[in-house]
Amino acid sequence: MMKKVLFVASECTPFFKSGGLADVIGSLPKYLNQTNQCEVRVILPMYASLKKEYRDMLEEEMVYQTPVGWRFQYTRILSLELEGIKYYFVDNLQYFGRDGMYGYEDDCERFVFFSNAVIEFIYRSDYKPDILHGHDWQAGAAVAICNIKRPVEGIKTVFTIHNIKYQGLLMYDAFEDVFNLDRTHFAGFEWNGMLNLLKAGIFHADKITTVSPSYAEEIKTPYYGEGLEDLLNMRHHDLIGIVNGIDVDDYHSMKDPSIPVNFKSSIPKKQENKTILQEKINLPVNKDIPMYAIITRMVEQKGLDLVMRILEEFVQQDVQIVILGNGDYRYEQYFHYLSDKYPDKVSLHLGFNEAFSREIYAASDFFIMPSLFEPCGLSQLIALQYKSIPIVRETGGLKDTVMPFNYVTHEGTGLSFANYNAHELLDRLYASLAIYRNKEEYKSLIKNITKVNHSWDASAQKYLEIY
Repeated sequence: MMKKVLFVASECTPFFKSGGLADVIGSLPKYLNQTNQCEVRVILPMYASLKKEYRDMLEEEMVYQTPVGWRFQYTRILSLELEGIKYYFVDNLQYFGRDGMYGYEDDCERFVFFSNAVIEFIYRSDYKPDILHGHDWQAGAAVAICNIKRPVEGIKTVFTIHNIKYQGLLMYDAFEDVFNLDRTHFAGFEWNGMLNLLKAGIFHADKITTVSPSYAEEIKTPYYGEGLEDLLNMRHHDLIGIVNGIDVDDYHSMKDPSIPVNFKSSIPKKQENKTILQEKINLPVNKDIPMYAIITRMVEQKGLDLVMRILEEFVQQDVQIVILGNGDYRYEQYFHYLSDKYPDKVSLHLGFNEAFSREIYAASDFFIMPSLFEPCGLSQLIALQYKSIPIVRETGGLKDTVMPFNYVTHEGTGLSFANYNAHELLDRLYASLAIYRNKEEYKSLIKNITKVNHSWDASAQKYLEIY
């Protein structure tokens, strides 16, 4: 029998995106549905930023009042179908008719309302899912309330931790104010004198997944567990690590219309992308200069403290560095300093542009991603799709998806280092230069990368086993 699965999430491409979560929710359902073993639908908040082309496709499903503690909030459910997936949107102007998706003082209340509205929708709709699959803290309350109330007889829940650092914390005394639950359920939400929505999802879910096998092990330790390691160890039999995939039809160097010269594994064609980008961003045009890319949110998690310690030393070599992203002021200022001092070697682009990022992936020879922690990471997977060799720290999904180059057998798909240490990163950067100059080693790496498949096919099968 085909399972009916409802994904509950706070973002999803092509509608709303702030990070990798949106890419996962935008691509995984397609692969699951293609198996003909389940039918996935997705329910999202209706943010004000939804583009007109999608607004014009919306149909009203129902209107009702959602209980939020002692009060009721207007709720309208809208829907559309896109590429065979049905999407539902929870519309409430008070909570979601704002600029942006996150960053408000009442974020936790907003997503508790969203969770309450999802459960009310299941009660009222003809659509009755067999499984509710919640993603990250914004859906933690939905998983918890679903398991407590069971709006469909026999319904099961899966909860996926995409990044355990972000947990959704409410004041201790907010339980009666936002939840419509008996006080006997308080312990499943309480954590360290607060209410914790991520903890609630982990505590109540029938199965828990996270986005790589290594991260599933890491978060059971105090260093990575962010205070939830004891709960995760208690539930270790229900915790499964499944590495994320990407939409390989979208991120495809042979098909991508965003890049000037499409290619599969041709080094000369890849170098054409490099020289075109060099000219575009006013770097010296030379196909033989190795180009390194950093495409990232500029936050501590991404290992930029290591980069700041050694990058100026490395740019004394005959290299070019292209940086795209924004974030914390100190990192932005450092990259400003470097690009001002070395304008022929360092090109900084603050902000983010999807099409431009793909031009950088396609042009660069190496991709630097030395994360402090990385649940899965999508950037290194995208880099592999465009034959940009990843240089990563062995943590979480980076460890699971980048095989270190073996100088004897010539196996491997990238370069990696174990400890969070700036000089280990610098050593790998110098090693990459040596590989680039050794045509046999460089060609071996490109050949290995061409054979890699990071589509959702294998991971989708693992989700089907859980369902």
